[in-house]
Amino acid sequence: MPEFLAELVGTMILVILGGGVVGGVALSRSKAEGSGWVVITIGWGLAVTMGVYAVGKFTGAHINPAVTLGFAVAGDFPWAKVPMYISAQMCGAFIGACIVFLNYLPHWKKTEDKIAKRDVFCTTPAIRSPFSNLVSEIIGTFILVSGLLFIGANEFTEGLNPLIVGLLIVAIGMSLGGTTGYAINPSRDLGPRIAHAVLPIPGKGGSDWEYSWIPVVGPLLGGAYGGVFYKAIFVGNYSVTFWVLSVVMLVIMISAASSELKKGRTVADKVEEQIN
Repeated sequence: MPEFLAELVGTMILVILGGGVVGGVALSRSKAEGSGWVVITIGWGLAVTMGVYAVGKFTGAHINPAVTLGFAVAGDFPWAKVPMYISAQMCGAFIGACIVFLNYLPHWKKTEDKIAKRDVFCTTPAIRSPFSNLVSEIIGTFILVSGLLFIGANEFTEGLNPLIVGLLIVAIGMSLGGTTGYAINPSRDLGPRIAHAVLPIPGKGGSDWEYSWIPVVGPLLGGAYGGVFYKAIFVGNYSVTFWVLSVVMLVIMISAASSELKKGRTVADKVEEQIN
């Protein structure tokens, strides 16, 4: 199978099963309606597992631009292939989202909640705070890419690796995903967001383009840093890129913390004014 087609198919499977589990939980009159966050995290973990099983032998199953970029920055993947892999992943994510739309055709009209409909396609933060949301996506994807490199450094019984990768996704979702919905994958969010924008979904709202840069930029930064961090700490290759990205991460983290602390002080001041 050509590499472009493999990444397209793998990402398509990922989004069909991942978006599909969100549709089952979020859309009205689904038999899985209201079954909760644990079901969603397990569903996404299995979605990744199936995508990796499907195309792992052809490309290693990146099925995520953040993984492709992280491996390239770490020196484990040729830069010349990066545009082709990311293009395939975007196409696969868009097609997968269209198939999810078709699967739940009668349910869109029955669902009044516009945000729930959008959530089937892309992420929405629990608390909208751009810097903090960006940090959450960076941390989640950092754990993903560095975790994949940890897993790759160990030997497992043949065929077990995709299950371990799936468990990593479940762990990230359960432990870190409650803040933003853990996109940790630019194509998984942007491709379906575009599908949400163009598909004739009954009663849909906007596609929240104001937020859309965060689940793209955050995972790319987190993935790149995860790759160079692993090489620096576990292999001893302290590259210039590692130090530059370390400074960028530090600035982003400090800015996020400062922003949230200022908000806290503002709220406290307002409360004090009301008391006085």
